[in-house]
Amino acid sequence: MKKQLITILLFCLTVIVVQGQESKENYLDKVQTMDNTIETLYNVISGKKGEERNWELFKFLFKPDAKLIPSGKNKNGVFNVRYMSPEEYIMSSGAWLIENGFFEKEINRTTNTFGNITQVFSTYESFKSETDNKPFMRGINSIQLLNDGNRWWVINIYWTQETKENPIPKEYISKM
Repeated sequence: MKKQLITILLFCLTVIVVQGQESKENYLDKVQTMDNTIETLYNVISGKKGEERNWELFKFLFKPDAKLIPSGKNKNGVFNVRYMSPEEYIMSSGAWLIENGFFEKEINRTTNTFGNITQVFSTYESFKSETDNKPFMRGINSIQLLNDGNRWWVINIYWTQETKENPIPKEYISKM
């Protein structure tokens, strides 16, 4: 009986590992270029109300120990940041994205590269549905990426939303 149970457990573990490797291989085309990586980042968090997101693909974009860092003023008017792992981002924002519908679209990009590192200022507009004409929010994502010679990795995303006191400069708004 114990041998059968151990055999079944080992088989299940092998299936899980093989399926995980196959799905990661399916994602490699999403991170072969910087453009694909950023496009996938925006696409994977976007979706209709009630639509599940592909969190496995989302996590695949990030290098281990990567951070998502929202910034903004607190109730006292002091700028703060919050550091989250991709998993913590999913836990704090995932349900909201699904419950409300959320589409984030890149409208401008400024890119600087040195060697294998790239810094992208990516201006975004956020909508609750694809048919919305006016965004409910805009801001800039500062995305740090690494090209390890095999693929692109997101190292950090540091962002802030536009406010009346902090409008997005014109040079970061021109539509793509």
